Amino acid sequence: MTATRSSGPALAVVGATGAVGSVVLRILSQRADVWGEVRLIASARSAGRTLTVRARETEVLALTEDAFDGLGAGDVVLFVTPAEVSARWAPVVTARGAVVVDQSSAFREDPEVPLVVPEVNGHAVRTLPRGIVAGPDCVTAAMIASLGALHAEYGLADLAVSSYQAASAAGRAGSEALRRQLSLVAGTSLGELPGDVRRAVGEDTGPFAAPLAMNVVPWSGELCADGWSSHELAVRAQTRRILGLDRLPVAVTCVQVPVLTGHSLTVRARFEAEVGAARAREVLEAAPGVVLVDDPAAGEFPTPSDAAGTDPAWVGRVRASLDDPRGLEFFVCADNLRQGAALNATRIAELVAGEFATFSL
Repeated sequence: MTATRSSGPALAVVGATGAVGSVVLRILSQRADVWGEVRLIASARSAGRTLTVRARETEVLALTEDAFDGLGAGDVVLFVTPAEVSARWAPVVTARGAVVVDQSSAFREDPEVPLVVPEVNGHAVRTLPRGIVAGPDCVTAAMIASLGALHAEYGLADLAVSSYQAASAAGRAGSEALRRQLSLVAGTSLGELPGDVRRAVGEDTGPFAAPLAMNVVPWSGELCADGWSSHELAVRAQTRRILGLDRLPVAVTCVQVPVLTGHSLTVRARFEAEVGAARAREVLEAAPGVVLVDDPAAGEFPTPSDAAGTDPAWVGRVRASLDDPRGLEFFVCADNLRQGAALNATRIAELVAGEFATFSL
């Protein structure tokens, strides 16, 4: 059956049956219930399915204008869909008075749409010229809470990042491609001769530019000017927007690795003030959304397999740069589906709902 409306704002989740949408539903069942109704919407092929949200069986509606009937001011529609779907349907929602929280790339560069990570710039949801809030991609989300805390303490002046991205960032197709490739190479002696892994995997590498099993692929996105990828440029632009540093020098290299869930990043940050590792650890320990795990002598540091299924960004390997008193190096891991997408979007929706509640007092 479909959830009935009760007190409190309504939340509609568009893309509820997708990889991120499924995580959103789990998160909604684990967090405080601020919603009077949770409505599930997906493509026509998923319509009619029944999913459980907060112990209630809820029917999935087809994505049509009728699916938004009854939604208006005070309600929130969360899009975890491809950019073209968000771009098509977000104006339909905002015309009814509801607020859109979009996790795709459709509105991330729009100056009238705030790009929000609640731990860093949650206040930005107070002003919504278009009635839309955007969330960053999962790579930017993984590192931005730690960077935001360090920036507040020292003033960020320069940033260099390498990402080690999980296959699930490419959706179910990415996860399935990695599992298939691993099954083809498991138990073999492949990986010792040129091209042997590529021949075993075949031409179908899924959403990746090369075989991912027993390999790393230094590419993510589309080719842009001067050899940069669209994903690398997006991480640069999003980091600048969220931190409010429009001219921040940022260099990004995106790498796909044979990990199912959990992005990792190496970060080299340079600040306006001198930075010491001990004080930086204190800042990171106090940062919302960040957990510090940093005892290499005991073998304790973050790894993506440990971060999978958890909410925080896990930070470790914190070191003062050897050749720059204003430099800091660290490593960070986060679940790209949960922390990097679903949780951030859900928390934005809760912030928006809280703003409406404040305005209605």
